[in-house]
Amino acid sequence: MSSALLELQGVCKRFGDLAAVDDLSFSVQPGEVFGFLGPNGAGKTTTLRMVMEITRPDQGTIRFQGAGSIDRTRVGYLPEERGLFADMPALDTLAYLGELRGMSGADARRAARQWLERFELGDRMKSKVGTLSKGNQQKIQFAGAVLHDPVLAVLDEPFSGLDPLNQELAMGVMRELRQRGTAVLLSAHQLDLVERLADRFLLLARGRAVLAGTLDEIRRQATGGADLLLRIEVTPRAGIDAVEQAVCAAVPGARLERTEDTGARRILELAMPPAADLGPVLAAASAHAVVHRVDTQRLPLHEIYVRSVTADRSERAAIAQEVAS
Repeated sequence: MSSALLELQGVCKRFGDLAAVDDLSFSVQPGEVFGFLGPNGAGKTTTLRMVMEITRPDQGTIRFQGAGSIDRTRVGYLPEERGLFADMPALDTLAYLGELRGMSGADARRAARQWLERFELGDRMKSKVGTLSKGNQQKIQFAGAVLHDPVLAVLDEPFSGLDPLNQELAMGVMRELRQRGTAVLLSAHQLDLVERLADRFLLLARGRAVLAGTLDEIRRQATGGADLLLRIEVTPRAGIDAVEQAVCAAVPGARLERTEDTGARRILELAMPPAADLGPVLAAASAHAVVHRVDTQRLPLHEIYVRSVTADRSERAAIAQEVAS
C-alpha cells in the first residue's frame, strides 16, 4: 500500500480542444514541501483545483490518504484568487473559515487570534478585510488555510502581494508545518524561495511533467547528467576554437554549454560530470589562452526552470515546423 498522503495517477483534464492537464502523475509524502512549478498556463491551478475537488478530472485518479476523495477538515487550501468577505472583520473571517473546516466556534476563534498575532495583525483583528492592504489580506488567506492544523496544505501563489519580510514569515510557517508532519503542496513563481523550501519538485509544461525529483535530480536531468557548471574567462592566444576543443577534450563527459563574447575576452561555460577533476580543464585552457577568472556554480532552480521551459518550447516549434512541411 502506498505511503503517499496525496497521489495522482494519469490525471487528464480538457477544456474543449485544450489539454490543460495531460497524463499527470505524482505523489506528495507526509511532512514534505513539494514544489509544483511551471509557466503561466501550464496547468498548475487546474491541477490544484482538481485536488481540492473544485473540478473533476476527465481521466485518472486522485487519492488522499488512500481514499478517493479529500477530507476537507484535514486539508487547507490557499487559492490564487482572493475570496474574502470585504465587509467582515479579520477575526470573524478567520473564525468563520475555521468553523467551515470542522472546528468548534471557541477553538476557531482562539486559533484565529493566535494566527493574527503570528502574522503581525493583532492590532487589526476588528478591521474589515476590505480596508487592509493586499499583503495583509494575503496573510489572512494564508492563515485561513492552516489555522485548523491540516495534514495537507495546498498553497497556490502564497507569496503574492507579500514584501520580503512577510515572505520570510510565510516561509517560516511552511517550515513549521513540515516539522509537524504536514505536507505542503506549493505552487509559486518565486523560484528562489521555492528552492530554499521544497524537498522535491515537479516542473509542468503544457499540462505534462517535464522534470521531477529532488533539486540534484532535476539539475542532472536539465543538464544531461552534469553536476556543475564551470565558467572560464579567457583571452585566446590563437583562435577560440582551439581553446574550446582543448577544454572539452580534457575531461570525458565535459560539454560546452555556451560561449560569451566580452570584447577581447571570451567566457566559456562547461557542464561538468559529477565529481569531475577540474585540473585538466584549467590546464588545457591555460595552454591555449590567458585565464582571467574561473567560477563554478551548481545550477539554481531558476536556471533549471528557464532551460527546461525553453527546451520544451523549442521542441514544440520544431514539431510544428516539421508538421507544416
